[in-house]
Amino acid sequence: MARWLALLLACALLAACGEAEAPDAPETSTCTGLADDAMVWVPGGSFTMGEDPSYPEEGPPRVVSVEGFWMDAHEVTNAQFAAFVAATSYVTMAERTPPALPGAPPEMAQPGSAVFRVPTPDNRAWWRWAVGAQWRDPVGDKGGIGGRERHPVVQIAYEDALAYARWAGKELPDEAQWEYAARAGARALPEPLDAAGKPQANYYQGVFPAKDLGTDGFTGRAPVGCFAANAFGLHDMIGNVWEWTSTAGARADAAEPVGVIKGGSFLCAASYCARYRPAARQFQERGLGTDHIGFRLIDTRRPPPSSED
Repeated sequence: MARWLALLLACALLAACGEAEAPDAPETSTCTGLADDAMVWVPGGSFTMGEDPSYPEEGPPRVVSVEGFWMDAHEVTNAQFAAFVAATSYVTMAERTPPALPGAPPEMAQPGSAVFRVPTPDNRAWWRWAVGAQWRDPVGDKGGIGGRERHPVVQIAYEDALAYARWAGKELPDEAQWEYAARAGARALPEPLDAAGKPQANYYQGVFPAKDLGTDGFTGRAPVGCFAANAFGLHDMIGNVWEWTSTAGARADAAEPVGVIKGGSFLCAASYCARYRPAARQFQERGLGTDHIGFRLIDTRRPPPSSED
């Protein structure tokens, strides 16, 4: 969380990321998302992890083998997480009083979390601490999640994802399992577009962070399963929200343990980050969720499907 304090106190934008002229409004998707909690079988195999690295931390490419496992067909949803909380009375980290941070503004002494904001001429920061932001109210505006039961749950810290996994009798994938599943036997494309140039995932079209053009039908989180599944039957492995893995990361400026998140989110743009690729990885403070980080789980104990399934 210490790095987030630094970002919130002094966040400078690139000169190119100023106010943008609003384009014609794109067609909005009417997808309502998937309601089931299905898992799909990911057969074991080998792949080149970190293939075609775009950033130093993604390489070097190396051959990795993984055993087969079951994986959630989509990210854990608000409805699924609500069932967990109802059964256990679990309180997420964003709902707890945060640790004291020297020099932090008063609002950061109250429960809340980091929320993305579009910069303005008088405030060019693109993250803010939102008091009250948590999984039931992802941006802290008291808007809640009504009607968004099939959206991916966010504002989930690593500890929260582990608690849900224990309750569900599953586990977080490690980075190799996640990347192998995301690739589904194919090499990653530099941008998830079809032959006609139509986006095939929920990510940021436009000059980040000034204006998301919404060409993919969304300008924020999308309901799960609104884009075609990959060859393994997995939806939203690229874009929508970042996903926690069980793999630990390392970052020199981190004042707390960090973990590896994968897949990019609706905030990943070609003009900034471009981490909507299976090989991409980011190091995230495990104590902070934000409004674009969620998760999905795997099951390595469930028997593989029989030939008759």
